[in-house]
Amino acid sequence: MGVDTFGAMRSVERTHELPEDALKDTLRRTRAGFHRAVAGMASAGNNVVVDYVLSEPWRLRDCLEVFDPFDVYFVGVYCSPEELVRRERERGDRPEGLAVAQVETVHAHGMYDLEVDTTAASTEECAAIIVREYAKQQKGRAFETLAARASMSEVSAAKGLE
Repeated sequence: MGVDTFGAMRSVERTHELPEDALKDTLRRTRAGFHRAVAGMASAGNNVVVDYVLSEPWRLRDCLEVFDPFDVYFVGVYCSPEELVRRERERGDRPEGLAVAQVETVHAHGMYDLEVDTTAASTEECAAIIVREYAKQQKGRAFETLAARASMSEVSAAKGLE
């Protein structure tokens, strides 16, 4: 499941008419809805592969909460900055440099069950790596660890320790 599919459900014209604050709120609701749609598919017994960029810190926090009941195998996907720029230019639907600017935020949590690099490896090659490595362990641990860290941060913040 990809979040762009959900974004495409909104009216392009109406979305472009929104003032900045309303646009931010609309995008946040769309992304939060996407998280819940993924959880809904998983709740119905589906195995789900999610194509998603954690470009805002709240997205990971929300996913940790919403996906808590599920086993999540968390894969980090990397690519060289040069290739990111080339792909953006080729797609033509993103501002050039956006992906490079988001890399630090996207990977800020620093923990995955597996990492792949798509700079030179094809989508098919990366998928084969993911399938092979998942078959070896069949249970992700990164999401559980990140959720535990988030819980500890919330406790510390509530106690005034952060």
